[in-house]
Amino acid sequence: MTEIGQLALQSLIVGFIITLVVITGFAYTTLFERKILARLQARVGPNRAGYIPIPRRGGKERKLLGGILQPAADAVKLFFKEDLTPSAVDRKVYTLAPMLAVIPAILILAIIPWAGRITLFGVEFAPYMAIAPGLNVAALYFLAVTSIGVYGVVLAGWASNSKYAVLGAIRASAQMISYELAMGIAILIPVMLANSMDLGVIVESQKGGWYFWRQPLAAFIFIVAAFAELQRHPFDLLEAEQELSAGYNVEYGGMRFGMFFMAEYMKMILLSAIAVSLFFGGYRGPFVDQVPALGFLYMGVKIVLGLFLMIWVRASWPRFRYDQLMSFGWKRMLPLAVLNFIWVGILIILQVEGVLSPLRLGPIPIPFLG
Repeated sequence: MTEIGQLALQSLIVGFIITLVVITGFAYTTLFERKILARLQARVGPNRAGYIPIPRRGGKERKLLGGILQPAADAVKLFFKEDLTPSAVDRKVYTLAPMLAVIPAILILAIIPWAGRITLFGVEFAPYMAIAPGLNVAALYFLAVTSIGVYGVVLAGWASNSKYAVLGAIRASAQMISYELAMGIAILIPVMLANSMDLGVIVESQKGGWYFWRQPLAAFIFIVAAFAELQRHPFDLLEAEQELSAGYNVEYGGMRFGMFFMAEYMKMILLSAIAVSLFFGGYRGPFVDQVPALGFLYMGVKIVLGLFLMIWVRASWPRFRYDQLMSFGWKRMLPLAVLNFIWVGILIILQVEGVLSPLRLGPIPIPFLG
């Protein structure tokens, strides 16, 4: 087999394994969210499906791993739920829209670095462990793929032939497009600091310190824009039932609704992974150079912390009004992102030209550059 054929086969196998893990992770992210929300809001949460009864004194049994099979129960319910199709819909587009929502979430998997240079089962993964390692336009690829998700939203609302769905699609697409601008500019900051669009290079360039500490404003802008891109609380205007029912997917049921649900939770995992790679050191951590397999652990822990942040915000923040959401995106986030981009660009040019060199005092970093 040629070298290109081996690389393609390797990417196919790695892609299958990572996709399977993320899809399984999406199912248990729903359980994680329900458990955390229940804990934060003093409720019980799922505790029946799949528990292991352990007898104890007093006749009461202890429920070990209560709720562990709740995602499986939800999946079975969606599989067997009657999938009605309204009579006046555009059937082809109506069926295509959920796929266009899921496909971008899966495509983002290709560029995420999960560990450094590592050898598994006699196969070396270099320069780092990813489905498509060494992609020198990874940041541009991410922005291009996430923009496809807008089509799924718009087509779902338009094909449903419902006023509520159309209004929900217009609102959701305007929200996603608005915050994509700020997100794209925020991504340029680590790209400029690392002088590369390759996520693996960006992670390696954080060996001396996370970009979050050098550029907290860019990290904040990216995280807020990711919330809006995901249509998560406090930007979940689609679930403002008093206004638009369930938004653009109000006419969907069964597994077609489940695909929209799946896309949201998969994007939660993947945008957390992108944020970790750009600003929080990715797979880097203590002793990762000596034991590269630790990269998987560090990446997993950081992603779980990102998911916890999303759930915590949902449990504690009120929902924005739509006018507040759009005003915040255009009048606050976008100007801040542009000014920050210009400021960092000026500092980098001054540093390259040697103007800022006399200001360096030993290990003390230049603000926003390190």
